[in-house]
This record gives sequence, C-alpha cells and structure tokens, in this order.
Amino acid sequence: MSPRDLILALFVVTVWGVNFVAIRWGVDEVAPLLMTGLRYLLAALPAVFFIRRPAVSWRVLILYGLAIGVAQFGLLFMAIKLGMPAGLSSLVMQLQAFFTIALAVIFLGERPSPLQWLGAAIAFFGIGLIGSERLEGAALVPLLMTIAAAFFWGVGNIITKKAGKVDMLAFVVWSSLIPPVPMLALSLIFEPGAIPAAAQNLTWYGGGALLFIAYASTLFGYGVWSMLLSRYPAGLVAPFSLLVPIAGMGSAALLLNERITPIEIAGSLLVFAGLLVNVFGPRLLKRAAE
Repeated sequence: MSPRDLILALFVVTVWGVNFVAIRWGVDEVAPLLMTGLRYLLAALPAVFFIRRPAVSWRVLILYGLAIGVAQFGLLFMAIKLGMPAGLSSLVMQLQAFFTIALAVIFLGERPSPLQWLGAAIAFFGIGLIGSERLEGAALVPLLMTIAAAFFWGVGNIITKKAGKVDMLAFVVWSSLIPPVPMLALSLIFEPGAIPAAAQNLTWYGGGALLFIAYASTLFGYGVWSMLLSRYPAGLVAPFSLLVPIAGMGSAALLLNERITPIEIAGSLLVFAGLLVNVFGPRLLKRAAE
C-alpha cells in the first residue's frame, strides 16, 4: 500500500471512530430517531443526483436501507441516547464481524474456520463480562440495543454479499434514500415535538455533528474505503477496521471524558482479542500448513 493510501486508510478509521463521539453530541440535541432520518436525508441529497445508481435491484437497496439505516443506526442512536458510552459502542459494534460469519453459514453456506469460531467465543465472553456490570435494566438495555445494532450490521453485510461487486459509495448513497421516510414517521409517533425542539435547540455542536455523520463518516468514509478496496486485496484493507474502536474509545476519552471500569476494560480486551483471532487467525493457520 502506498504511503498516501496508508494515510487515507488511517484517516478513514479515525473518522469512523470519532463518529461515535459525533453521535453522542448529536443525540444530546436531536431526538435519536429524527437524527437517524436526517443523517440519511443529508447523505442521499444532493449526492443521488450526481452519482449513478449501482447495478443492483431496488429490492436490494430497500433491504439494505432498512437493515442499516433503520435497524442498525436507529438502534445505535437510541442506545447512545439512553446512556451507552460512545467509546464502548464503537467496540461492541465490531461484533458485526461474528454475526456476519454466523449469518453467512445460514444463508450463504459458508464454513468458517475453527479459529473464527474461537474468536467469536472469546469476543462474546468479553461482551458477557461487560454485561455483568449492567444487569440492572437501565444499564443493560442500551448494551442489548447496541448488540442488536451490530446484528443488523451483519444482516447488511449479507445483503451486500448477495448484491455482488458494486460501487459501494453509490450503493450507500442510493440506499440512503430508504431510511428517511420510515425514520421520520417513527419520530413523529414516538418522539412527539422532536422536530420543533430540534429547530429551536440545535447548536453548532449538534449541527456540526449531524454534518460530520452524514458527510465525513458516510460519504467520505465509504467513498475512500471503496476506493481502497478497488485498489488492494480485501485482506489488506479490512484489518484497518480493527482500529475503529481504538479511535472511538480514544476520542471518547479525550472529547467526552468517558472512563470505563476495570471489568469493562477486561471485557473490551477480550472482544478485541477475539477480533484479532478472527482476522489474522485463518491466515496464520494457512501459512503454518504450507
């Protein structure tokens, strides 16, 4: 990988990590369901007028938009609003890798290696450790919502696999047309008064957070990521995503003064160890067998 592309990869994962801080700032001023709808409205418009629709059916775009835009980010935004730490969220969301493996077994007939199952077991043990401190309903619910959000990220990954090779930036932009209507409708039902409240209370923090989430994290992030995947093998690019929770927890500590407990640190280390085994274990096993 060239030095320029290496810097771009590191910059993207940093943006994606800081994005969890932006979500925290955003939902402090805008109700989470409304925030999700506005995020995708901004991501779709005006970009959809300048980017050609990807070569996939509307059915695929709708399913992806519902899985990612409505379910994944709707749940994540609500979880952070309800008190899930932004930094810890960035780590728990990486469970999507293991949900993707399990769903690929069911729907794609893939067979993960024993090391990938081991990585999943280690990571979920870490989540259990984190959850042991959150057995009270008020603290446990946001964690469970974040885990559910990671599951729907896995669902989105399976939909993407089914779609085949597509321009990921175009795919994200066009699928962003789907979430605004259901999310705004849900906001009107469950968040009465959220729209006028946001119009009155939105500050530079909330507005900047919304713009960052829509343009820096979504359009710039996916645009650069898809460019890197087109230039290099996925096995070279994908491991950079392991840096997202590091950037997320680091930026949350720096910008939000978040501190996690010793048990949460131990659980986080186990989750990260599971991710490392999942990403690098099969390759090391393959090399050892050669």
